[in-house]
Amino acid sequence: MMLLRARGVYAPQEDTAFLLEALRQAAVPAGARVLDIGTGTGALALAAMRSGASEVTAVDVSRRAVWTARVNAAIHRLPVRVRLGDVLDVVGDESFDLVLANPPYVPADRVARGPARAWDAGLDGRGLLDPLCARAFDLLTPGGVLLMVHSALSGVDETVRRLRDGGLKAAVVQRRSVPFGPVLRGRTAFLEEQGLIAPGQREEELVVIRGDRAEPAPGDDRAERPGAR
Repeated sequence: MMLLRARGVYAPQEDTAFLLEALRQAAVPAGARVLDIGTGTGALALAAMRSGASEVTAVDVSRRAVWTARVNAAIHRLPVRVRLGDVLDVVGDESFDLVLANPPYVPADRVARGPARAWDAGLDGRGLLDPLCARAFDLLTPGGVLLMVHSALSGVDETVRRLRDGGLKAAVVQRRSVPFGPVLRGRTAFLEEQGLIAPGQREEELVVIRGDRAEPAPGDDRAERPGAR
């Protein structure tokens, strides 16, 4: 699919393609309501709509990304709803059958500004992963699925643990090693100092983590988070 991209908008890269593969393997249920977190150009949102979703909401904190995704949706005549802001504020109490997430996850020793908001995520890379894990259960309908991609540099086991603690069945479903891109190549000294990579390491592992919210038990009308009343 040909996509326009405004200057400063995150370009679809290996993580986008990896998540797209996971989306195709999971198979979007016909008529599903889908949420795309950190939509960028709208690539995943448009793919979800083409795969049979009845409604797709795409969210990004970048005004340029929102404009880009809206233009791409219009060009391809796909009725994707694109919204500006932090997804945890924008969607309120809405829930979805499928949530796609390619959040910022790159460890950084600086405050994310401008285009870097698409990848920089604090010293451990978990500045947005942790809040998202905490809200994942509520973002999903009973029986809903989360597919999230991020680097192993940001703590795969931590993400799985937090999703499970939040009430989801969670596991890594795909792994792939890729060479460092320009951002990581530019901060290898920082990553080595933090103990996040070995000296001389120039590859990272990308993972796709799947989280499933259980269907309600027979006779119950909801599937609750552990400890909920």
